[in-house]
Amino acid sequence: MQLATIQEMFLMNKSYSKQIRSLLLIAYFLLSIVSHAQTQVAPRQKIAVFAPLYLDSAFLGSSYRYDKSFPKFLNPGLEFYQGVQWALDSFQKKGAPLEVFIYDSRSSTTHISQQLNNPELKDVQMIIAHANSNDVRILSSEAQRRKIPFISATFPNDAGITANPYLVILNSTLRTHCEAIYQYLQKYHSQDKIILFRKNGSQESQIRDYFSDVAKTTLSTPLKIEFADIGNNFSVTVLENHLDSTRKNVCIAGSLDENFGTNLLEQLSSLNNIYPITMVGMPTWDAFNFTRPEYRNTEIIYTTPFNYNRSGSLSGRLNSLFEETVNSRPTDMFFRGYETMLRFGLLLLDTKKDVASNLTRKGNFIFTQFDIQPVFINKATMALDYFENKKLYFIRYNNGIKSSVN
Repeated sequence: MQLATIQEMFLMNKSYSKQIRSLLLIAYFLLSIVSHAQTQVAPRQKIAVFAPLYLDSAFLGSSYRYDKSFPKFLNPGLEFYQGVQWALDSFQKKGAPLEVFIYDSRSSTTHISQQLNNPELKDVQMIIAHANSNDVRILSSEAQRRKIPFISATFPNDAGITANPYLVILNSTLRTHCEAIYQYLQKYHSQDKIILFRKNGSQESQIRDYFSDVAKTTLSTPLKIEFADIGNNFSVTVLENHLDSTRKNVCIAGSLDENFGTNLLEQLSSLNNIYPITMVGMPTWDAFNFTRPEYRNTEIIYTTPFNYNRSGSLSGRLNSLFEETVNSRPTDMFFRGYETMLRFGLLLLDTKKDVASNLTRKGNFIFTQFDIQPVFINKATMALDYFENKKLYFIRYNNGIKSSVN
């Protein structure tokens, strides 16, 4: 696709929706950024950003494939990119010596491994990515080879990676969520009846094992957790057999399966007039709608590493500007891109070539109070496996009202 062609499409097709015009602008920006980078004279700190933009899927030659529609699969990567770009606008206004290269990780013509070999990335000092498991393995391996940080902004998993002190996981792993939930229950519900409802499955077994592991190592009195295997096709009667009408029942959804979670929540909520129930969900519950009338009388708790307060001064301003520019409400992925780029861009500018030694540094608070800590999976060897954000927010819904729990 020619640069001039994309530029003409963007300027001429004003009938396109704002989202599609944004995609055209991204394509123009990606093709122009290399020549822009080559004109820079002053030494700058370099960052490579990878996001799933699917430009090759969106365009056939110089034509946009989807007429005036906008497929949903394009949205997460596009919003992450837009957040990154808005953060870069802030850097540019301040004249920050930063040079950023954006790559489409879903390019059908150039694989990530080839993009990493581009000449402009010869002396790159940080990698940031909206990535899947395969991307994480490739990018973390390259970051380790170059001895530079790789900030995995979205994938909540270590992708089986060990012994790589250059990998930083911002979207906390399932193990970290389970550890935090256990500690929360020790603090607030140690005298209540605690039941972890689960079904068969590898992830469900992991969740059970994580809770059991914490019980073995806790310095406080271990919780008495009942593990109830109820399968997929459970009934209200099956759930009721595990509840106690004389005290609070803390019911944990021991599965990441959203259908399992919603079914469990609906059926337990129907029993809340007989049994006092507090529901504890997994991080996937962040996408649920808890304002539905049937959930009103059930206290619902879940964990999330990101808590974007849309009424805050900065987030509220960005939210309004986004709605004016794109004519839609931004998802959390926009704020994720903005926050990741701004926080770690500032860290790189401050520490320069020593950034890898300062990953645990506090400060540069944007929306999230990140607590990046080293992770040692094998306690016998104490080899540093990666860094991970250990700060989790506990979100509570009660009578349809959302609040944070300390």
